Amino acid sequence: MSQIIPDEASFADFRKQCLSTDNWYNKYDKNDMQVWVESAPVTTTQSIKNSPKVHKIKCKMTIKDVSAATMFDVLHDGQYRKKWDPTMLESFDIARLTPNADVGYYSWVCPKPLKNRDVITLRSWQVKDNEYMIINFSVKHPKYPPGKLLVRAISVLTGYLVQPTGPNSCSFTYLSQADPKGSLPKWVVNKASQVLAPKVMRCVHKAGQNYPEWKQQNSPDQKPWLFPEQSQLPLMNPEELSIQRADSLENVDESTTLDCQENDKAEESS
Repeated sequence: MSQIIPDEASFADFRKQCLSTDNWYNKYDKNDMQVWVESAPVTTTQSIKNSPKVHKIKCKMTIKDVSAATMFDVLHDGQYRKKWDPTMLESFDIARLTPNADVGYYSWVCPKPLKNRDVITLRSWQVKDNEYMIINFSVKHPKYPPGKLLVRAISVLTGYLVQPTGPNSCSFTYLSQADPKGSLPKWVVNKASQVLAPKVMRCVHKAGQNYPEWKQQNSPDQKPWLFPEQSQLPLMNPEELSIQRADSLENVDESTTLDCQENDKAEESS
């Protein structure tokens, strides 16, 4: 099998990152939700300015009324996502690679003045010891190069760890290391970690609450992420894909450089 497909060690490392508290700085903690950003080891102002803008954020939510299995289904169900994801522009699966890996496209609306983003990712998942994990990272697909209207963002590693805490409750962790591409000022990054991330997590929680009723009316037995034989996606050779590196400069959003300077100054003075 191609080395591009995540192996057991990849999932073990992701799980370790989700559970670790070392080198993580808490930015938000209330209403059963915590948000952390990874604290990079920098020693001077100059090194901060020159450090790569590949932010890593981790969110953990305690869910008391939805099972781990249901949240796992919500994250996979592309048809249902169209119902609950308010930032999505377009999303579709392209091909399956293995019984537990596929490649897909996702684009989303960014707050002004940022340009909207899109991403091509290889997604893989694992169900083990009643825990559910999904991880993805950006890949280059020969038929889906970056376009002119959207900025192609890079997911270095993004994923979810869902752990049951009871028959109808779970711990839900989201971790993302991504390069959104562009001159994103500090206030945008801070807003993402302190405001936008919790908002998205609550949206996912609400989607979990409403999913069983929706699914009962929309192909209730159709879950190809659990039953690979149900998948109707074409099979693709993983060797046709290559990992999209974070230092790619295929297209960059510079729209924030001037528009956000004043916000940056206000952020620094506060």
